[in-house]
Amino acid sequence: KTITALSPMYGSRFGYALSNGTVGVYDKTARYWRIKSKNHAMSIHAFDLNSDGVCELITGWSNGKVDARSDRTGEVIFKDNFASSIAGVVEGDYRMDGSTQLICCSVDGEVRGYLPGGEEMKGNLMDTSAEQDLIRELSQKKQNLLLELRNYEENAKAELNTHLKEADGQRGVIPANTQLQTSLSVNLGSNSQSAHVELCISTTNDTIIRAVLIFAEGIFEGESHVVHPSLQNLSGCVRVPLTPPKDVPVDLHIKAFVGYRNSTQFHVFELTRQLPRFSMYALSSPDSATEPLSFVNCATNERPQRVVMWLNQSFLLPEDAEFQSAPFQVCFTSLRNAGQLCIKIKPGGEISVNTDDIDLAGDIIQSMASFLAIEDLQVEADFPAYFEELRKVLVKVDEHHAVNQRLTADMAEHSNLIRGMLVQAEDARLLGDMKNMKTRYIELYDLNRDLINQYKIRCNNHTELLNNLKAVNQAIQRAGRLRVGKPKTQVISACRDAIRSNNFNMLFRIMRVGTASS
Repeated sequence: KTITALSPMYGSRFGYALSNGTVGVYDKTARYWRIKSKNHAMSIHAFDLNSDGVCELITGWSNGKVDARSDRTGEVIFKDNFASSIAGVVEGDYRMDGSTQLICCSVDGEVRGYLPGGEEMKGNLMDTSAEQDLIRELSQKKQNLLLELRNYEENAKAELNTHLKEADGQRGVIPANTQLQTSLSVNLGSNSQSAHVELCISTTNDTIIRAVLIFAEGIFEGESHVVHPSLQNLSGCVRVPLTPPKDVPVDLHIKAFVGYRNSTQFHVFELTRQLPRFSMYALSSPDSATEPLSFVNCATNERPQRVVMWLNQSFLLPEDAEFQSAPFQVCFTSLRNAGQLCIKIKPGGEISVNTDDIDLAGDIIQSMASFLAIEDLQVEADFPAYFEELRKVLVKVDEHHAVNQRLTADMAEHSNLIRGMLVQAEDARLLGDMKNMKTRYIELYDLNRDLINQYKIRCNNHTELLNNLKAVNQAIQRAGRLRVGKPKTQVISACRDAIRSNNFNMLFRIMRVGTASS
């Protein structure tokens, strides 16, 4: 989802808001909390509203609500409501009395200021109406829990007082040893379905799965997916196709409703399963795979068994997959574009990654280094097709620079002509020479039109130049991701120096071997 707002809290802690109504707090890469609303966060701001020495995250919502949440837990410590959507949340000395207030403004122009709470309030900023809302919400939760408890009691009585399995099934009573099992596998697809990762959810007895809810970030639209088989297709096994768009590990939070076919109440099983980072790659035979020309070679001094552990954690390998002692080679086929990936492990700890996708090579190196706890890793890399495309981009950058210089010179020349013609036209007007004046102004009009056309050409040239410069910067970052630690920083810095000195041969040498020296 798109990030719509960021707000520094203190230290490395910051608040964020997403376009789907999510608001939360991170400290570096650790997420403290998040909440998701059907409304949109229009503005967020860090402000110590309860005077406890720690900033709260203040959020202004599209429905006019303003709330302050604890930076650690996300608990609401204060809220207020406006008649219309919030336009902005800031802080300042609004009353000019030397004290800073939290200032909220709605789209209708309504402005409210909030002074930080004093010590006598002891951090309790909830007004009476807000407290009533909280009590009402807790009462509703209490009623739901009492209803759930009553259902459990009825199920227990039914289990004690009846021997009819049908009656038990209707009330949702299932065997005490019922378990929910999950498995992940690679499905190569068919004519009607593309290749995907298959999640299989099954029970351990004759119970059926009535519905499955899966929550996962970045896989499903809206972060959730519901499978609700029809009555004719009910069984104890549900298969869910997954197609992760990126190579990142994903936690699958699964909830399944389990019972019998004639059940009116169901037991809810909850479990979490992690999707490996490179789950969209199917194991293939090294003999049948065409080895890519591009490669990354590195020396790790790691035992091959540790690399095998990383392979098992990062890929979906068949249960019967076995690896011989080094040297050995393992090959994969991408389910997204059928691209080939080969990883070779040699006895001395040397590892070779063959793939034409430089982004995938970077992900492999970063994942492997993280698992093996490698702090610094230098590599030798060569991606002929990618480097050739980059060379073309660099040529275009030079061309755009040349065009820009020529257009700038032409515009300066036209500007001088315009100044001269304007003086001549005004002189003719003062002398009453209307014919000459008209001729000069017609020439001025034509020059002005040419200048506008040149400006449009210059704008288009500038846009293309920026796009190409962005592509060059991305290429440098990709070259950096092939290394770890200090070598990564050194490669990025050396590549930028080569760009500044316009030494393209040096740039490609650095990308290949990681250093400018021969």
